[in-house]
Amino acid sequence: MKNNLLNVSDYRALAKKKLPRMIFDYLEGGAEDEKGLVYNQRVFERWGLVPQRLVDVSNRDITCKLFEQTWSAPFAIAPTGLNATLRPDGDLLLARAAAKENIPFMLSSAANMSIEDLARRCDGEKWFQLYIVHPELAEQMVKRALMAGYTTLVITIDIVVNGYRERDLRNQFRLPIHYRPAAILDGCLHPGWLLRFIRQDKPQLANFVTSESTSLAVQAALMNRQMDASFDAESLSRLRALWPHKLLIKGIIRPEDARRCVELGADGVILSNHGGRQLDTALSPMETLGETRRLVDAPVLIDSGFRRGADIIKALALGADMVLLGRAALYGLAVAGEQGVIDIIRLLKEDIDRTLAHLGAPTVSALGQAFVRQRCALAAYEKEAGLR
Repeated sequence: MKNNLLNVSDYRALAKKKLPRMIFDYLEGGAEDEKGLVYNQRVFERWGLVPQRLVDVSNRDITCKLFEQTWSAPFAIAPTGLNATLRPDGDLLLARAAAKENIPFMLSSAANMSIEDLARRCDGEKWFQLYIVHPELAEQMVKRALMAGYTTLVITIDIVVNGYRERDLRNQFRLPIHYRPAAILDGCLHPGWLLRFIRQDKPQLANFVTSESTSLAVQAALMNRQMDASFDAESLSRLRALWPHKLLIKGIIRPEDARRCVELGADGVILSNHGGRQLDTALSPMETLGETRRLVDAPVLIDSGFRRGADIIKALALGADMVLLGRAALYGLAVAGEQGVIDIIRLLKEDIDRTLAHLGAPTVSALGQAFVRQRCALAAYEKEAGLR
């Protein structure tokens, strides 16, 4: 980690300088007015941490257990698409960084590297995230992930129509990249990115360039989020029958939906509003995390907006088993490739460790509701106790 890059926001600012505007807008942008994007950052302010004292925290442990495996930190690399637009072999660099740091990595259906190619080139444990474009295609991809040795399947269910991402529409961002004069000029103004980009093969949706599905219409459907809007409980049950390993359902906000997914055979759920990229005014998953934890006796993971170790700690204290990092890891990728991702991971590990020390919690597993309180509830308590 460079001395002047002290937090995720510093990496974001440098990534913005290093990337052409169209590419950074794709990475950063949200749906419509981007109110959800902003709210995802601010929602953590609703909770304050409540430290306990007279506790020996000279030795701290930030490791996390999930699915009978111990990970070095309570966070994972979330599935993200089109990473080769940030760095050549972006998916591979993310996977290798995760493997070196012993945290889970999730390959997106919209990756620029295929299921099989990533499995051959990275030894770490790999999870595969599935978008439902077409039922037959979904089954093919599940079987491919199984044959390639992926250990966990993540089915994303919060994309049935395209999120209205106005930045991308204005920039005419799509694959293959459309070389308008403004885009060419912007690329030339970012020579480091441009040299890396032109030296690689043109990024494509590698998981959809197969002998079974070579149609450009399929690739267009994924880019335009023209997903299978008919996907329902019966559809989920069919995929569950095909997959013999761990299965997570991603894109849930309602606690009762989380419970139903577990009843249908999921091994856990991922609470998410898709980083503010789908339904602009959707609740943050942090707002339904506590209730979901009370309803669901299975692993509950969460994403959307995490930038600080303290925010990760808040989610864990409210009942999350693990947090997923999306944009945070991609800022590191854009800045310095694999090493940049490693830097982000280590920065957040240090942040979590330091927060545990301040909090008086020697381990991640010791966290619970006693360590966090809603600020409005705290104000009411103080008023009732005559402290205000």
